[in-house]
Amino acid sequence: MSVRSLLEARASDDSLALVAREKRWSWTEYVAASRGRVAALARLLPASGPRHVGVLLDNTAEMAIQLAAAGWGAHALVGLNTTRRGESLLADIRKADVSVVVTDATHRELLDGLDLDGVVVVDESFDWPVDGPAPSASPSGSDLFMLIFTSGTSGEPKAVRITHEKITFPAAYLTERLGLTGDDVHYVAMPLFHSNAVIAGWAPAVYNGAAIALREKFSASAFLADVRAYGATYANYVGKPLAYVMATPALPDDAENPLRLVFGNEGNERDIAAFGERFGCRVVDGFGSTENAVVISRVEGTPPGSLGQPGPGVAVFDPETGLECPRARFDAAGGVVNLEECVGELVNTTGMGQFAGYYNDESATAERMRGGMYWSGDLAYRDADGWIYYAGRTADWLRVDGENLAAAPIERILLRHPAVSEAAVYAVPDPSAGDQLVAALVLTGALDADAFGSFLAGQGDLSSKGWPRFVRVVDSLPRTATNKVLKRELQAGPLEATWTREERGTTYR
Repeated sequence: MSVRSLLEARASDDSLALVAREKRWSWTEYVAASRGRVAALARLLPASGPRHVGVLLDNTAEMAIQLAAAGWGAHALVGLNTTRRGESLLADIRKADVSVVVTDATHRELLDGLDLDGVVVVDESFDWPVDGPAPSASPSGSDLFMLIFTSGTSGEPKAVRITHEKITFPAAYLTERLGLTGDDVHYVAMPLFHSNAVIAGWAPAVYNGAAIALREKFSASAFLADVRAYGATYANYVGKPLAYVMATPALPDDAENPLRLVFGNEGNERDIAAFGERFGCRVVDGFGSTENAVVISRVEGTPPGSLGQPGPGVAVFDPETGLECPRARFDAAGGVVNLEECVGELVNTTGMGQFAGYYNDESATAERMRGGMYWSGDLAYRDADGWIYYAGRTADWLRVDGENLAAAPIERILLRHPAVSEAAVYAVPDPSAGDQLVAALVLTGALDADAFGSFLAGQGDLSSKGWPRFVRVVDSLPRTATNKVLKRELQAGPLEATWTREERGTTYR
């Protein structure tokens, strides 16, 4: 399948397709508008070379129409991150070979002063046709639909090649797996320049004919009001939105809403359970990345702390030896006793999976594809029954007093405390050798230094080396536009510890 084939199937569908603020479009109107965009852009794009349209927009109706326009196959869309600035934004535009940028008054000034030689900028004053002829292009599943930049948590963002089948396959899969139908309303508040919103929010609706209800930018305080106003039955998320919504004041009628299903990744177990109970819906959490080469599914029976069962070919390998890591062994308290040998990198041993490579970055693609396998950059370990447990990014491999530690398991333990809403564990240099641990915490309840130390003492699966040396209580954590924590910003800033533990002690002051 191609995205074009999905759009053609909706061209005569008069049911509701798109809701943005007070405006509504039927599928017939939405598909026609997308054809009009293709016809107008064809006059602006170069006759030869990459035909790439950069879109610098929030989740507006124009953003959704531009997505559909790219589906016809006459050009590819480039999702430009609205949080990028100056030379960083310009570098993205250049790397992606963008010839036309579509923007609006909200973001037009981000382009001011940039050397956009040969780039045409189109804003809301442009007179878009309401319809146009179907372009002659006939894209296949392997053709380029979109370029999506990675979040950039571990370096400069890379442009991931998103093919048509990388949209249509998960659209069909999620529709079937989650039981989505044309009667649903998909609430899409995650940014549409990123893969989660496109693949988990927009694409299934194009496949099954559901309506798409847009929020320009995610708002925790507006979430429930939006769900009720739009009649939303389904929502997607990535990162911490569950925690953000749960931090809003609870009301007795929170469960009186049409929402029945929420799907996303990186939610923690406490928030997943509490969100479903509070709002009377089912929350399905998975694991994935923009590259989508490693698939892990949270299925029935998934143990606490686990991501779930790996898909075919997914394993945990030692990046130094190139061999599969031994399975994790646990002590009576649930702590991993062989962390140094069982933690490795998540790989797809069968090849690229749905990863189609990075655009204009052969070295980064080669780094991912070593020895015929896809290396994700994510650390994990696997138990005797095959369940996978996340251990962080490769930069989250820490060394304290000669012992290797992974950040993610420590973060999961910290999140057990009911007052801790968010936790980020990272390293600062030890004056002697190795690392000292810092925990940055966002609190939603009372917690002092003594209570924190007592809490850690009660966690039988926490290694003595895993006690943070420094604790920072902060109002918020630095994050990307897709809610991933930027630990390098925490490391680069001043330490400013709220509580400090003596080097060999167990109390905080």
